[in-house]
Amino acid sequence: MRKHRTHSMAFKRQVVEEHLAGETFYGLARRHDLSRTLIRLWLEKYEVGAFDEEAEAADTLREYEARIATLERLVGKQAAELEFLKGALRHGRRPRNAPMSVITGPKASPSPKDAG
Repeated sequence: MRKHRTHSMAFKRQVVEEHLAGETFYGLARRHDLSRTLIRLWLEKYEVGAFDEEAEAADTLREYEARIATLERLVGKQAAELEFLKGALRHGRRPRNAPMSVITGPKASPSPKDAG
């Protein structure tokens, strides 16, 4: 099964204008690997002004907003992972070759209250 494709306003306008210039639905559908029904739908939308500059700008804006939302989610996930790893470093196990006394155990790590 074919994956759902999306096309830009510029591409849709180009296909419709090719049809208006004399190209057949069949020829366009075959050349661009589209259905004739889809091209007819685009033609109807073009005729009512759905492919004008404002519609294209709104389409571009929606694409940018979706991309920004995706990137913000990624940054949030990475920030959470970073905080987790920082905590693991602070409270993790000491390496085997760390200095240690048989009598007192491992050397105490400085705590923030001792740092003053």
